[in-house]
Amino acid sequence: MKIKIDFTKSAQENANEYYAKAKKLALKKEGAEKAIKELQQRLSKELAQAEQTQERRVIVEYKKEWYEKFHWFNTTSGMLVIGGRDAKQNEILNSKHFEDGDLFFHADIFGAPVTILKGGAKADQDTKEEVAQFAACYSSTWEKMLLSVDVYAMRREQVSKSTSKGSLGTGSFLLKGEREWFRNVPVSLVIMLNNGSAPRATPMKAFQRMKPEETENAKYVVVSQGSAKKSDAAKQIAKAIGFDDIDFIMQLLPTGTFKIEMQKRWKPWG
Repeated sequence: MKIKIDFTKSAQENANEYYAKAKKLALKKEGAEKAIKELQQRLSKELAQAEQTQERRVIVEYKKEWYEKFHWFNTTSGMLVIGGRDAKQNEILNSKHFEDGDLFFHADIFGAPVTILKGGAKADQDTKEEVAQFAACYSSTWEKMLLSVDVYAMRREQVSKSTSKGSLGTGSFLLKGEREWFRNVPVSLVIMLNNGSAPRATPMKAFQRMKPEETENAKYVVVSQGSAKKSDAAKQIAKAIGFDDIDFIMQLLPTGTFKIEMQKRWKPWG
């Protein structure tokens, strides 16, 4: 170790100068050690909070059913409902999944999905009203901020792709005969998460008819028309129900803007 000595100063003065430098370095070391300790404590706290948040999040991995590429839900009577996300899916539903004994639902507005109630010919009125609201929610009614829309239902033999002049374009259908009408159907959805499952979208009419025990362990929000963008609404929903896949939630939502009402537990909706 080399020590520089100033020969213009006395030995005592040189010693005092080095003592002052040593004291200054010791203070710096003490300050650095304190800063490191505080940083470690802060990081530990933030890590613990992050772990707790992660525990509340749910990422579900499971085998998807064939119908989950469409909009879908199960009615309170246990019947499957599937709806198209776009014109191509509307074509697929009509050509591959619309069978004798099913019912075809469609909102009476330009820009509405094909919605199929499997086995719908045997459905009761309550079930058909649930499906009508589902069809209304995913129509352009939501985006246009209309409070309600008329919806109709038809049988397999009443819906066709061909006319005397040839086939119709993608997403267009020839409808024949009397329609069963559901007038002034309001648009309102519930996004619900049950333990061990992925979130699902359910029309309000179906949610209102669920038994308390069916939702007692569920986390859910009521979704209506509002001013929030889809991405912002999806983030709110993800936080409220504790589900980490925002893209998944966005796929559950119709086109448009949203208002999210937080719900902590089931209550009769009257």
